[in-house]
Amino acid sequence: MSGEFVVSLAEQGIFTILMVVGPILILALVVGLLVSIFQATTQIQEQTLAFIPKIVAVLLGIIVFGPWMLTTMVKFAENIFQNLNQFVG
Repeated sequence: MSGEFVVSLAEQGIFTILMVVGPILILALVVGLLVSIFQATTQIQEQTLAFIPKIVAVLLGIIVFGPWMLTTMVKFAENIFQNLNQFVG
C-alpha cells in the first residue's frame, strides 16, 4: 500500500464526511443566524432561545436528509469493504 493510496483513501473519507454533515451544519448555521438577528432586534437575551430552534432544525434536517446521508455512508463503506484486499495485500 503506497502513500498515494493512503492519501487518496483519506481524501475520499474526508469528502464523504463533509458531504454527509454539510447540509445539517448549514441548516444549523442559518437557524442560529436567524435566532441571533431576532434576539438582537427584540433585545431578548435568553440563552436557551438559541439552542431549542437549532435542535429542532437539526432534528428536522436529519429526518429530511437522513436517507440520503445513510445511502452516502453505506456506499463509502461498501467501497472500503470491496477494496479490502488492496489494503491488506
